[in-house]
Amino acid sequence: MDWFTASDYWLTRLVFQRALAAVYLVAFLTAALQFRALIGRRGMLPVPRFVERVPFKRAPSLFQLHYSDGFFALCAWAGCAVSAALLAGLDALLPLWGGMLLWLVPWVLYLSIVNVGQTWYSFGWESLLLEVGFLAVFLGNDEVAPPLVVLFLLRWILFRVEFGAGLIKMRGDECWRKLTCLDHHHETQPMPGPLSWFFHHLPGPVHRVEVAANHVTQLVVPFLLFAPQPVATAAASLMIVTQLWLVLSGNFSWLNWITIVLALSAVRFPADPPDVPDAPLWYVVVVLAVAALLVGLSYQPVRNMLSRRQVMNRSFDPLHLVNTYGAFGSVSRVRYEVVVEGTSDDVPREDSDWREYEFKGKPGDPRRWPRQFAPYHLRLDWLMWFAALSPAYAGSWFGALVERLLENDRDTLKLLRCSPFPPDEPPRYVRARLFRYRYTTWRELRETGACWERTYVREYLPPTRLSEVAQRP
Repeated sequence: MDWFTASDYWLTRLVFQRALAAVYLVAFLTAALQFRALIGRRGMLPVPRFVERVPFKRAPSLFQLHYSDGFFALCAWAGCAVSAALLAGLDALLPLWGGMLLWLVPWVLYLSIVNVGQTWYSFGWESLLLEVGFLAVFLGNDEVAPPLVVLFLLRWILFRVEFGAGLIKMRGDECWRKLTCLDHHHETQPMPGPLSWFFHHLPGPVHRVEVAANHVTQLVVPFLLFAPQPVATAAASLMIVTQLWLVLSGNFSWLNWITIVLALSAVRFPADPPDVPDAPLWYVVVVLAVAALLVGLSYQPVRNMLSRRQVMNRSFDPLHLVNTYGAFGSVSRVRYEVVVEGTSDDVPREDSDWREYEFKGKPGDPRRWPRQFAPYHLRLDWLMWFAALSPAYAGSWFGALVERLLENDRDTLKLLRCSPFPPDEPPRYVRARLFRYRYTTWRELRETGACWERTYVREYLPPTRLSEVAQRP
């Protein structure tokens, strides 16, 4: 069946599958290490409370059938184990149907997590991983050459990721059209990386070139993915280079890495494929039926992409089979950060001994240089960036965070870099203040050693004790 398979993409499939398994592994590890404080039974947004009000058909998940922290941990660590097995190539040792079932396991497990993850799992890369992971189930193993239609659908996802992101920029903030967004973005992005300070201080003309190159990569190059080889390989390679540039400039979880994985599916690596028999009829029927389903479901994402009211990062079905993507349709000009502090004083005053909580990734101490965490995702740190934009973004969970800090909750404190209070001496009061942050100049960095300069803006949350938390909206 020469029309159904593409044997010259044998090595491409191998590289793609192993890379995708690595992203799955990071995603499950993130879930396993953070869920108790975020969505556990005593988390800030508990799963049991969520499944009580949201029916299975709206959010299909194993945790709709049963939830306990132990069961969630089992699923998350099982996802890690299966991902590691796929990374090691276990699927190649199984019959075709067995390899497909093995790839289905992480998809079902991660879908179950995302669909009960609420605000903590509302990012576009969650749906992207699920959409790509679902297609990976039908890519086959060493018993059959890669199906051409699945490779095409992977390129279709990559096209929507890049072209959709390009359109949302051109329709959104005027700074993208004026080529000035990167004058601000490296400073105001959700979680800067260790090189972000240097990217921010690149000359203005370099920033203009960066933005222009981004527009070309997202609005022109995606069409070349459907051109004959080697043009498609060149287009995908250019996207990979662009994504690696973004990896260097900030912490964007695994968004850049899953995009790189997608681009790898369009690269034709030189290799001599082994001789394999034709694909079995049942496999051909299943793959074509799934392809027809996904093409039909693509109507909504395409309609959204072409709409003047285009929205970013939305799923159009509860299984996240086909989604719409986009990032940074608007860019903040000023960076604000919520600084959380506690005190052991009986009566909180401005001159009390207020001690600052330090987060792992988000800016805090002006002298502390940002670290590299991506592709690992610090969910609380990312949501704190949204909280600084507006308290409305944190209305569902910020009060619970304060309550856990007042209790010295062990699982919550694990999400932080450090707590200023001993485990057996929780603070009596916690408050939050809003600061404006800006990168220091080269001269200020040399003189002070600080990469940030911060200025107090206003009170974000007044001093609050444990008995008062539940009374606050």
